[in-house]
Amino acid sequence: MSHEPMLPDTTDFYSLFSDVQGADLDFWQRARTFGDEALPQINEAWEKAEYPVHLVQRMGELGLVADGLDLPGQEQMSPLAAGLVQMETARTDVSMSAFIAIQAGLVLRSIHMFGSQAQKDEWLEPLSRVQKLAGFGLTEPDHGSDSVALETSARRDGDEWIINGQKRWIGNAGVGDVTVIWARMDDGNVGAFLVPQDTPGYATEPITGKVSMRIIPQVTITMTDMRVPDSCRLPGASSFKAATKAMFATRSAISWMALGSAINCYELALAHALQREQFGKPLASFQLIQQRLANMLADLTSMALHCRRLADLAASGNLVEQHGSMAKLHNTRAARRIAAEARDMLGGSGILLENHVMRQMVDIEAMHTFEGTESIQSLILGKRITGIGAFR
Repeated sequence: MSHEPMLPDTTDFYSLFSDVQGADLDFWQRARTFGDEALPQINEAWEKAEYPVHLVQRMGELGLVADGLDLPGQEQMSPLAAGLVQMETARTDVSMSAFIAIQAGLVLRSIHMFGSQAQKDEWLEPLSRVQKLAGFGLTEPDHGSDSVALETSARRDGDEWIINGQKRWIGNAGVGDVTVIWARMDDGNVGAFLVPQDTPGYATEPITGKVSMRIIPQVTITMTDMRVPDSCRLPGASSFKAATKAMFATRSAISWMALGSAINCYELALAHALQREQFGKPLASFQLIQQRLANMLADLTSMALHCRRLADLAASGNLVEQHGSMAKLHNTRAARRIAAEARDMLGGSGILLENHVMRQMVDIEAMHTFEGTESIQSLILGKRITGIGAFR
């Protein structure tokens, strides 16, 4: 395959991705292909809050739902390729990229790291091909940032477990096949269970009225005396550290997602400034507009530096939790600034879905919060800096 840069130098100002080639470039181009196919359908689905399942299935057909894991029947992505796929899909739509983060980054990773061989044989291939859909049930109505304090209980009863509790903000958990449920077991430790979504006692209620992430369905799950066999328990997950380990990689993915959204907003603002005339000349000729574009590009370049370094650290086996926290903290903040500038530069047209910026802007708001808020990421870094934990 010929080596052709996928981003113009006005976007990739330090040429951080101009050297991408081989399999990494192939994955990136597949994600670009998906974006070209999906974008004409995204706004209608977003406005109607409808889940375009055929689009997430298309990502499975293209081999994009693997997040760097070594999975049966799939070509393994490098950390750089996995990041570029997240970046490019978010450049099209954050919900599509978030699907990869849920299905691959959280669910597949949990099964891959903590599952039995039988569980891996049953679930890894169909989930990575998106022949089946899965949710990741950790967050609860009263426990978001402090999810370590989860109250969902799992009581052993012979060869079964009886699970009671609620989960909230769980994507794919009411429209799919299986959900990974994290619950506190008899010994006080936290375990994980692969729960088929048609299990008696498993009930879901859709979360409506969302202004962000509108095309991926999220639900509240209520589990009432729900019985699952012990074969559903992920045997390698016996403490909350397992959930943390699964989420750690996803924080890096969100940094790439934020970069993709910001690239889209910046490029839309630049195109508008070059094409739109006011007072007899292009907007791009005004000093204020050029200054704003320069500030946006400076933010974008800093975001890209974080992402490229994350990929290098992951490839060398030196990526740690605090690296992901730093990048997520920085990149979602910067993406918010870029999106707000782009929306403003488009004027009244900036609020129209057809111009895409407003959709990206509100979706970035969700991205800034999920997988750990800004405050939590700051405290993770604070502990690394000071050696003192400010929360449990």
